[in-house]
Amino acid sequence: MDDQQLQRYARHLLLEGFGIEAQERLLASHVLVIGAGGLGSPALLYLAAAGVGQITVVDPDAVDLTNLQRQVAHSTARLGQAKALSAAEAMRDLNPGPRIEAIQARADRANLPTWVQAADAVLDCSDNFATRQAVNAACVAARKPLVWAAAVAWGAQAAAMVPQNPDSPCYACLFPPEAPVADAACSLMGVFAPLVGQAGVLQAGEAIKLLAGLPTPLATRLWMMDGQSLQADLLGTRRLPSCPVCSHSRGNVHNA
Repeated sequence: MDDQQLQRYARHLLLEGFGIEAQERLLASHVLVIGAGGLGSPALLYLAAAGVGQITVVDPDAVDLTNLQRQVAHSTARLGQAKALSAAEAMRDLNPGPRIEAIQARADRANLPTWVQAADAVLDCSDNFATRQAVNAACVAARKPLVWAAAVAWGAQAAAMVPQNPDSPCYACLFPPEAPVADAACSLMGVFAPLVGQAGVLQAGEAIKLLAGLPTPLATRLWMMDGQSLQADLLGTRRLPSCPVCSHSRGNVHNA
């Protein structure tokens, strides 16, 4: 690290259990973030602020006025701009160090394998079940760690898939692809603005731990939070032997 980096990341370097080696791992890391909305906005800002060396952000949409209640990477001045480009601009304003790649495209099974293979870790900040399943499948195939989250109305949840941990389930272990799911849209149910911020920041934090070589409890836990009561729970998770995606040992969610 140069003198400017030593000053910028000084509070990480002073942190017990973190230090220079962990920060250097971050600077050498590449993170792929799927989605630059309510979850992706805070996650991207914290990844950039923390010094992740390369960040690729993928989002097909443009900034809309209804986004600005919660999508803090965007601004009124950037209404109509591609979200990926808007988020990239916000990250560069915060920290010019990371290499930022903005892709205005929908993540699907055709393009995800290439993007995932190039990354060291993936954050799924998408807003629908089909995309989460596609991102999970690509991460399982490439054996790349994945941190995902979801938030709508007053509820949020998050977990991580860490292929190197034999007890860590994939997204499909918890939410089977064949299960009937009705996506709950923010446009229909609303969403409490700070809740997506909490979930997105949590995603960034756990991804930073993984990239820095630190353990994450979300590798074998499902985090769930009620934004009204502030009740937060961690539910233990296990791989499923019948999982059509990762086909590992049987398990289910239980209170931890």
